[in-house]
Amino acid sequence: MSWISVENKPKAVVLGASAGGINALGFLFSELGEDFSLPILVTKHVGLNDDRGMLRVLARQSTLPVKVAKDKHRIQPGTIYLAPAGYHMLVEEQGVISLNLEAPVAHSRPSIDVLFQSAARVYGQELVAVVLTGANRDGADGIRTVKDFGGTTVAQCPRNAEMGVMPKASLDTGCVDYLMTLEEIPAFLDQIGGA
Repeated sequence: MSWISVENKPKAVVLGASAGGINALGFLFSELGEDFSLPILVTKHVGLNDDRGMLRVLARQSTLPVKVAKDKHRIQPGTIYLAPAGYHMLVEEQGVISLNLEAPVAHSRPSIDVLFQSAARVYGQELVAVVLTGANRDGADGIRTVKDFGGTTVAQCPRNAEMGVMPKASLDTGCVDYLMTLEEIPAFLDQIGGA
C-alpha cells in the first residue's frame, strides 16, 4: 500500500506520547528497520529528572541511536531525540534543536504541541506527526498546525492505546490523516523513512 506520495517525501518525524508512552515508544523503536533514515523527535511527558531513565529504557529497545536533545544541536538523520525533562523542545530553521523554559502548554513541559507546531513551520509538507497514548489533550493543537502546513498526521487508535484520551483529542480535530494501531505504525514509518 502506498501511504504518502513521492512529492511529499518526509524529512522528519515528530512523536508525542504521555501515559503509557514508554511501552508504546519502546515497541515502536524496536520494530523500526536499522536503515531508517529520518530523524525522529519525541516529546514524552516525564517528571523532572526522569529523562535519563527513559533514555536507558528506549536505547536498549531501539535499533537507532537515542539521545536526550541538547540546545542548538543540529538534527542528524536516523537518530531519535528525546525532549529533556522540564524543557520544551522546538525545531529551528536549518534543522537545529532549541530548548526553552517557557510556561507549560496543556499543563505540560515538555509539550507535544510546542514540538509539533515548531516542526510544522520548519518542515511544512515534509513532516510526519504521530500522536500516541496519553491521558490529556496535548498534541491536538499541534496536529492541527501540522495539517495546516501540509504535513501528514497520524493518531494511534484510541481503543488500541493504553490511554486513549490523547489520540482521541487529536482525532476530534478532524485533522488526522491516518488512524493506526500501534502495531501498524512501524511499518508505515519504515515505508516513508527506510533508506
